[in-house]
Order: sequence, then C-alpha cells, then structure tokens
Amino acid sequence: MAPSQGINLQRIAAFSEGDSGGNPAGVVLSDRLPDAGRMQQLAAQIGYSETAFAAPEGDAWRVRYFAPDMEVPFCGHATLALSAALARAHGAGTFDLRLNAAAVRVEAWQKSDAWHGALWSPPTRSQAADHAAMAAVLDLFGLNAADLDQRLPAARIHAGADHFVLALKRRETLAAMRYDFASGQRLMREQGWITIMLVQAAGDRDFHARNAFAAGGVYEDPATGAAAAAFAGYLRDLGWPHGGAIQIEQGVDMGVPARLHGDIEDQPGSPIRVHGRARWINSSR
Repeated sequence: MAPSQGINLQRIAAFSEGDSGGNPAGVVLSDRLPDAGRMQQLAAQIGYSETAFAAPEGDAWRVRYFAPDMEVPFCGHATLALSAALARAHGAGTFDLRLNAAAVRVEAWQKSDAWHGALWSPPTRSQAADHAAMAAVLDLFGLNAADLDQRLPAARIHAGADHFVLALKRRETLAAMRYDFASGQRLMREQGWITIMLVQAAGDRDFHARNAFAAGGVYEDPATGAAAAAFAGYLRDLGWPHGGAIQIEQGVDMGVPARLHGDIEDQPGSPIRVHGRARWINSSR
C-alpha cells in the first residue's frame, strides 16, 4: 500500500556498499510531525524496518522513529538516511536532532558524487547477560555453548536503545541464522530488546553481524546503526583491542551488503560516531 498523498517520503538506503545494498529507510520531512497514530500507520504502509519523521524545532530537528509494529527510541540507519536527506535539502554540514529521550548530532557530506553521513550516538553502556536471558537466546536460535566465542561474553548493550549481543565462533554458524519469528518477537518484547545481534569477529577491528528485529515486526535488519554503536561501546567496556575504530559487515547473508564504520573514543560511555554511505533508492542522486 502506498503512503497517502501529501506525504513527502524519501526512500534512502543507509550504509550501502557502493551503489547497491544498504538498509532502506523511509524519511519524512515536514513542517510539523503528524500525530503518533498517523506516523505508525505510515511506517506500516511503507514497510521498511524503520521510518524517520522529522520537523524543525527551534535550532534543531524533532525526530521520531517508527517500525511497522512499534515506535523505537533510536534507529541508527534511519538517522544516517535522515542526515543525507537534511543535507540534500539544506546543504552539507551538521544538524542537531532531538529524540524522545536523547539528543544527537549528525553530519552529511558529498564525496565523488555520493552522499556520506555520520551520527553520534546517545551514551553507551553494557551489562553481562543473566543466565535466563542467555538460555532463552540460545534456545531461540538453536545454539549451544560450543558455538560461542568466549572472548565476547553475551551482554545487554545500549546506545539509545537496548540490544542483546551474542558472539559466534564461526562465520558459517552466523550465515545459518534461523529463528521462530513469533517466539523471537515475544522474547524481545518481554526483555525490551530492539534487536538480538549475532556477531562473528573476523579480526580485532572487523566483524560480521546479523540482527534479528522481530520486536519491530521485521525478521532481520540488513544494517543496524544503533546496535553497531552499542556494540562498539561494549567493546570499549571489555577493553577489546579495537584501536579506536571498527568495521561491521552486515546484510551479506540477505543479499543486501552493508558496511558500517564506528569510531570509538576512550571515555567510557561516550557517544560512538557511526558512519557510512547513503543512496537514494530509485534515484541516481
């Protein structure tokens, strides 16, 4: 179903790999935000994992994010898509965003006729997973302790929203990710997790990831900027040898490759700068 007439909708793939891939997001820029029910209806009609709605508010932009089944507090890929849309409309530079429970800054610029964007996440934090949560996630994905990379303990991670991270030893195990959607949705909503992030370390600074997003009504998210920021903060909390930056390859097993970059400052809890490329869908711009 198409959105109603009068809605200025842009479809932008965030964290794209060159001229393909990336995670599609809806971006709606307007003079004022529609009411919450209308935004939820539009997000469901658009059908992407998230749509960002933005309207000017003083010297900043008021932003809310809706998945097909729920409002989410923060969405990284839709924020990066929004940064590109704002820059194309108002010129390259930085923009301040006011979310429901946080304030963030974004930046966008053009390079070689392509748009690139960056966001600074809300503060990060992480907490070791309790036994019950760990058991539930292993059961959901049909995994056991032998599948896990013990260097990266399971944890609840946060950067504007809560996620659960589980690290796997082998790339093949990640590629074979399967779960029951209804069971996953129930578990994520009970725990307050926006996604369950499965990762595999290809090196100290390079990771493969898949993100189950049943909480929002989507089986899998091909690029998850908020989870990437939370994961980068978690690596900092662990004392992982990240060298100040990481790269996450996501979406490959879905056939829509995406690449996310995270810059990590030393200060515990400080925002993570997540950046990548943006491309307009069905557009050469």
